[in-house]
Amino acid sequence: MNEKTILVTGAAGFIGFYLSRRLMEQNPSVTVIGFDSVNDYYDISLKKERLHILEEISKKTNTGTFCFIHGNLADKKLVDSVFGKYQPEIVVNLAAQAGVRYSITNPEAYIESNITGFFNILEACRHSYDNGAGGVKHLVYASSSSVYGGNQKVPYSTEDKTDCPVSLYAATKKSDELLAYSYGKLYQIPMTGLRFFTVYGPLGRPDMAYFGFTNRLVKGETIKIFNYGDMYRDFTYIDDIIEGTAHILGSIPKEDKNGVRHKVYNIGNSSPVSLLNFVDTLENCLLQEGIIAQKGERELLPMQPGDVYQTYADVSELEKDFGFHPKTSLEDGLSRYAKWYKSFYLK
Repeated sequence: MNEKTILVTGAAGFIGFYLSRRLMEQNPSVTVIGFDSVNDYYDISLKKERLHILEEISKKTNTGTFCFIHGNLADKKLVDSVFGKYQPEIVVNLAAQAGVRYSITNPEAYIESNITGFFNILEACRHSYDNGAGGVKHLVYASSSSVYGGNQKVPYSTEDKTDCPVSLYAATKKSDELLAYSYGKLYQIPMTGLRFFTVYGPLGRPDMAYFGFTNRLVKGETIKIFNYGDMYRDFTYIDDIIEGTAHILGSIPKEDKNGVRHKVYNIGNSSPVSLLNFVDTLENCLLQEGIIAQKGERELLPMQPGDVYQTYADVSELEKDFGFHPKTSLEDGLSRYAKWYKSFYLK
């Protein structure tokens, strides 16, 4: 990645921040162009903290350069101007409106960010080749394990059908994969889609269950557990997500049978955990750090609309192509998260 210009959308977001940090720390001559709307979907102070860290890293010697652009991907003129000015060689599109439940109450946000925003990225990549320019060498974009919907077969393989989404969020992510493939076919843009599985860790998203559980436990409130606790998630620690993504960035997919350089990977821990076991482990980590004094009360509720019973990643393609398998245990990951939570919120 040295001496390359890399555009990372969603740079103030959870995964975008960690990827930008890794790129700068490990590649002294890289230029990372961070792009983010810094919206108020969740606590802006977290997003500002992430950007502050990236800006401080950029000031150090022997680290890459970080340039931040505050804007919305739905603003086509702005997106085009960024591509024209910086001419990124690699684009990592992580900006998206996340969350399954929020998509039920605010569907417009998903169409604007996940469909219109991604379309603008695709168009900018397409025109990056105009007039003989070198253009984008690789577009890597975020998909989601949500595309598997209510599939009964586990573990989820990238070869499985994904045409039965159970939420608008999932539908937009599946749409992104289809749009990417068509642009890859029409304009020969090399692309890779990443289906992330329940990412967690320090500086994470407050709308995620583990973060919400922690906040309620700290306040002494009852935590709500859906489907009466009979749910399984393939929780994946952020460092493993970044490691897998970093392997993929510099590897352009081979042509498939249709001559399209497009590939999709699962990035998950490949080890589902029951929700009740997850809560037990989280509480133990919070107790160990002195964040809570006792375990909390639980309210068991029916399944919520848009939720799925389980997620479980088949990462054999990731192992075969890159020799990489996520390895952080739930206990280690939640322990690191608890230490960060204590330092950030309970100073």
